[in-house]
Parts: sequence; structure tokens; C-alpha cells
Amino acid sequence: MTPAYNVLFICTRNSARSLMAEAILDKLGGDRFRAYSAGSDPAPHPMPEVIEKLQALGHDVSGLRCKSWNEFTHDDAPRMDFVITLCDSLSGQRCPEFGDQAVTASWPLPGPAQFAGGTTERALLLNELYAGLHRRIGIFTSLPIASLDRMSLRHRLDDLGEAPVSLQLGSR
Repeated sequence: MTPAYNVLFICTRNSARSLMAEAILDKLGGDRFRAYSAGSDPAPHPMPEVIEKLQALGHDVSGLRCKSWNEFTHDDAPRMDFVITLCDSLSGQRCPEFGDQAVTASWPLPGPAQFAGGTTERALLLNELYAGLHRRIGIFTSLPIASLDRMSLRHRLDDLGEAPVSLQLGSR
């Protein structure tokens, strides 16, 4: 039996995008993947509307919490196979090292805290964010990882990060 791949999703606050990605990969990845998320400056709590959306779509949210990426830099932390950042910048911070074996990629997506407009517009944008992550993670989980070399994996993950996302942020 092939061991599961550990995947860490990172964004600044670890309150929305990375938690969504963790929940989606938990559901789509089966026994092949173990999903984690963290942030450079984690929020005290996940965004309530993100948790509500994930619950409404049948995701287990019981283990989701905002946490620092420092939890994954200790010697006893799980060894990461993939580290994927989900934001444009990490507030000027540089990601720590997660081991030589980790394949890294960037899938920059706008954070729900930036979504302007009323409740309906924000809900629509949250739906689009979820759909974009779901699509990317679905493609990621279908990659023949064991048969691809490190450079090919990195190239494919980068391609996923460049896939268009139709989120249109309103003005604040």
C-alpha cells in the first residue's frame, strides 16, 4: 500500500482559503492524501461564513482551526510532500522550510475578508472561491503523482495556480 501524501495549504490568517482547501482535500483525497492548513499570522477563529459553507456542503469541520505554520516546522511534525500557498503575499513574510522533499506551489486567490458588497454578493463570491479550490484540488488528486518526477509535479501544480478564477471583488 502506498503511503498517503501530506499536503499543507498556507495563507496569512488560516481562517478561510486554507481551511477550505484542507476540508476539500480531506473529502476528495481519500486515503491517498492527508490535508493540513496553517498561516503566517493565524486568526483567533475561522471565518463563520466559511465554516457554515463547508458544513452546508457536507464537510466535516470538527477539526478545523486556525494555526501557525510553526506547528509544522518541528522535528516531530508530519513531513510535508506538498506545500501550497493560497494568497498573493504572506504579509511580507517568507515561508519557513518544510523539508527538502516538499514540492511547493502558489495558487493565489483573493481572501473572503476582501469581498465587498452585501450578503448575497459575498455568498456568491464565497461559492466561486469554493468552486475554484474544489476544481484545482480535484485535478491535483487525479495526477499520477507516483509516476511524475519532482519538476513535472511542480510544473503541473504551478499550472493549476495559473488557472483562471472568475472572482470579481467589489470595491471596499
